[in-house]
Amino acid sequence: MLLRIRCRELIDEDGASAVEYGLLIAGIAALVVAMVFLFGGAVGDLFDTTCDSVGTGSGDSMSCAESP
Repeated sequence: MLLRIRCRELIDEDGASAVEYGLLIAGIAALVVAMVFLFGGAVGDLFDTTCDSVGTGSGDSMSCAESP
């Protein structure tokens, strides 16, 4: 009887398993994708505005447009 209880204690795993870690990573990845879709345009506009300001302030004729 005591041996059976001890075996159950050894077999039971406490803590996170690989499946739980996989679900956690999938949730974080989904959150990152959602944030990129939600804020991607605003961040892109912010970078464009900053680039234009730096180009204007330096007096240089640099272009921030993407090259083909």
